[in-house]
Amino acid sequence: MKKIIQLAVWVCLFFVSDVSAKLLPMEEFTLDNGLQVIVVTNTKAPVVKQMLWYKVGSIDEPAGKGGAAHLLEHLMFRGTSKVPGSSFNDIIARNGGDSNAFTSTDFTAYHEFVDVSRLEVAMALEADRMVNLNFDDDAFDKERKIVFQERQQRISNNPAAQFAEAVNRILWQNSPYARPVTGTEEEILNLTPEDIRGFYRRYYAPDNAILVLSGDIDRPSAKMLAEKYFGNIKKGNRPQISPEQEKTRLLAGSYQTLHHFEMRHPEIKTPRVIRRYLVPSLKENSNKAYALMVFSKYLGEGDSSFLNRELVLNGKTAAAGSFYDSLSRGAGVFSLSAVPADGRTPEETETLLDNGLKQALSGLTQDDIEREKKKMTAGLVYIRDNPSDAALLVGQMAALGFDLEEIDNYEENIKKVSLADIKEAVSDMLSSSSSITGFLLPAVKEEQ
Repeated sequence: MKKIIQLAVWVCLFFVSDVSAKLLPMEEFTLDNGLQVIVVTNTKAPVVKQMLWYKVGSIDEPAGKGGAAHLLEHLMFRGTSKVPGSSFNDIIARNGGDSNAFTSTDFTAYHEFVDVSRLEVAMALEADRMVNLNFDDDAFDKERKIVFQERQQRISNNPAAQFAEAVNRILWQNSPYARPVTGTEEEILNLTPEDIRGFYRRYYAPDNAILVLSGDIDRPSAKMLAEKYFGNIKKGNRPQISPEQEKTRLLAGSYQTLHHFEMRHPEIKTPRVIRRYLVPSLKENSNKAYALMVFSKYLGEGDSSFLNRELVLNGKTAAAGSFYDSLSRGAGVFSLSAVPADGRTPEETETLLDNGLKQALSGLTQDDIEREKKKMTAGLVYIRDNPSDAALLVGQMAALGFDLEEIDNYEENIKKVSLADIKEAVSDMLSSSSSITGFLLPAVKEEQ
């Protein structure tokens, strides 16, 4: 399955109309078995985006079983007794729709886009495979081979991806966030059918899932269909852990830790420099998170950003930018990156990034902040018009534990960010966060 979790792409969907209306016309209800259903009504076209989000991802895999969540996602398309083999996608296609899925660190999602008259077909299919997944050893071997080949193509044969994994592993240390979503090659090959069946039985249940229906459907219709197809599925029996236990499990080691990492590879021609900080996520500290969102937008997101004006356009670096990933069950990550200009060393480029960040913070004014906030609230109408974007946004937020009020208040919380909020959040990041600086470099040429 094609993986489409690219947070940098859809987080930008948040940055969208300077209006006071609620973000989306959302309603929700919960079935007796614990399935949360969120309805986002949009009657502009007779279509519906259905997304079923399971609150389980790679961070929930047992040690040594990396890649289990991802492999299970593949095997979910291998059929049940009612829908044998790999006919799931064929049925959706025959009904004029499309389907896919993706796995992330924090969740796994399955989605279909169909005409509203075919929504019942899509819902019946998802409910069936929530409890009746049935794959044999041959199907398991085929999908494990596909997953292994994906890993080789996307990571093992890609030095930039290898570098990103290594940086992530050092930054997160002993946290499950240090593990790759795909698992390592060795872990993938060591997974067994029973590993996957056990993972499926443990996490795939209505009380660990959220059904998002976005499009030409109202709450009464959604409730009728959800009750019909999901209502008789039993709750899971997964042991619950407390928020304190979860926080401890996801903790990434001691703070105030600074790391440097260097990787050389013969396929790399142009050096790259990155810096990553562990910072509060939106779930951990919303005030700091909103402040970091606005600052990242000002600092390094887009052609008008501070780093682009001061470093790139002035010829000091070939590229530079920033990104803040705020959506996580654990900590967030604030990233800086740059490509050295011709003649500059990675060390010089690192200094330029450091100085640029400090200059951006010291010279920041309230007028600068207001301009960025207006940009960030300049197009919410696009989410309102697009059922797929709405389902993606709402589903991920809900899967991470945000309620509908928090999603609706996103724009207002951006507007509340002040200069003092940003200075406090960034100062804390610079003084008390774990961080890593990584250099990806060409291989050293051997002397003849």
